[in-house]
Amino acid sequence: MNLVVIEKNLTKKDLDKARKDYRFYIKITVDIDQKIVVIGGEYHADAEKLLHQRYGSSQRNIWGGGFNLKTKKFETIALINIKPGINTSMEIIDSRLREAFLGLVRDKLKKIKDLI
Repeated sequence: MNLVVIEKNLTKKDLDKARKDYRFYIKITVDIDQKIVVIGGEYHADAEKLLHQRYGSSQRNIWGGGFNLKTKKFETIALINIKPGINTSMEIIDSRLREAFLGLVRDKLKKIKDLI
């Protein structure tokens, strides 16, 4: 698994490792409560497992998306976003949750376009 926990700022080494699973797409999994961003991996579930085991993250706080390296845009679509009674879609529907996800991702990965 090519998972990288972004502690402070994204580095070229982090990006290169996260790109190993998909050439033009980087999976992003976030604990929006603890403000932890994990990039890479074949599945969002891989990072979700890491967040549960290493950080004790709660399922309701873990959300997924990605970064498309061709369009250079962040996305908020992942299977792990389907949460019965909370979110019925792969897309993060709740605008507050979506903005919390995107705000954290944009902050931690702000250099991503420069490192591609």
